[in-house]
This record gives sequence, C-alpha cells and structure tokens, in this order.
Amino acid sequence: MNARPAALARLGVLGGMGPLATADFLVKLIQATPAASDQEHMPVIVHNVPQVPDRSAAFLAGSDAPWPHLLDGLRTLEAAGCSAIAIPCNTAHVWHRRLAQETALPVLHIGEAALRALAYRYPEARRVGVLATAATLKARIYHEQLSARGIEAIEPGDDLQTTHVAAGIAAVKAGRIDEARAWLSHAATHLIARGADALLLACTEIPVALSGVALNAVDPTEALARACVDWWLAARSESAQLETQT
Repeated sequence: MNARPAALARLGVLGGMGPLATADFLVKLIQATPAASDQEHMPVIVHNVPQVPDRSAAFLAGSDAPWPHLLDGLRTLEAAGCSAIAIPCNTAHVWHRRLAQETALPVLHIGEAALRALAYRYPEARRVGVLATAATLKARIYHEQLSARGIEAIEPGDDLQTTHVAAGIAAVKAGRIDEARAWLSHAATHLIARGADALLLACTEIPVALSGVALNAVDPTEALARACVDWWLAARSESAQLETQT
C-alpha cells in the first residue's frame, strides 16, 4: 500500500482578475521561493475564473456584483483544502474585509504587503505616486496607510487617469502590452515630474506592462508573492516542528 503524502500547507489563489495578472503573480511566487527542486516549492491551488464582474466598474457604480463570485471562489479554495488565501487584484481588496470575515483562513492583503516593501526599499519617500484603477483610488486602499506613515499619495488626476492609466490597464487585459507600456510609462513619468519619490504600481496589470522599465517603484504583485512565501515557510517550519514532537 502506498503511503499518503504528508499534509502540506496549500496556498489558495483567488485569481482571474485578470488572467494575465494571475499568471504574473504565479511566476513571481515561484521566483520568490527559495527552492532547489520541484518538491521544495509551495503547493498552490488556483481559482482562475475571469467571469468575476469588473471590480472597478462595480465599485464606482455602487454595485456589489463581484461579491457572490468572490465568495464562491473562496468557498472553492476552502473545499480544496487551502490553508491561506491570496488575491492578486488590488481593486478586489475593496471586498477583502468581508472575505476575511467569511473564513477562518488568513487572507493576505496586497496593500499591506506593498507598503511593507515600500518602507523597506524607499524608507525616505515622503511623496508616493499611486498608479491604480479609479476604484482603488476612490476606495483609498492605499491612502489611509500612507497618510498614517506621513506619506502623501499623488494621483494622476482625472484626465490622465482616463486617457493613460485606465487605457493602459485595458490594453493589458486585451493583450496589447506594448501599447499599455507606452500609456503607463507616460503616467509614471508624469507622477515623478510632480515630485513622487517612488511609485506604487497598484493594479496587477500595471507591473505586467512596465516590466523592464527603470522606475523607483514597488510592485504589489511581487510584494504579495513574497508575503505568501513568508507565510508558507513559517507554516512549513511549524509543521516540521510538530512532526519532530510526535
């Protein structure tokens, strides 16, 4: 009889928002993991269902349309035996608190991970440009914590938000990466010209477009991936300690 594999902490990824951003997160998760073989990587179960209604459009319209889809994804990951949840979508964190209240599992927060990375990489930053969806800006997912740290958040402004940031995000979702890079690079340069010491690329499509562009920037997707690795290494260490005690 074959022995059952030892129980391992599994990360659940509530993804599909959008699919390319989820794939980017998975690559960064693998790259952040200290592993020398397949078996040393983290077990991950991905709920990559892109049919979640647009988070930004819903929030700006006062709609809760994404909620049942997010909750269904959470329940699917719970049923699959996941031990923690990551959501590689900044705007979906409008619903983070409600999701966290619906489960006993830890639901890692992309904004908290990004701000820890910001403090580590740019400790002297006092003005930070936030490139994000209009909903992430309106929901102030980053603003309150930046303000609590004495940091001013700089936004692109309504015109540039529509013509460059939103257009760039939409271009990534449509697979037009070169076009997206042009729009978003212009928006990033604009924020730097206005005095931003660093940038937060606070929509998971944006780091996809700006990959390889030299910027003083924090990638929240990468920060979330590193937070997930930290969680998993701690869970693995705890499991190993328990095994030695039995």
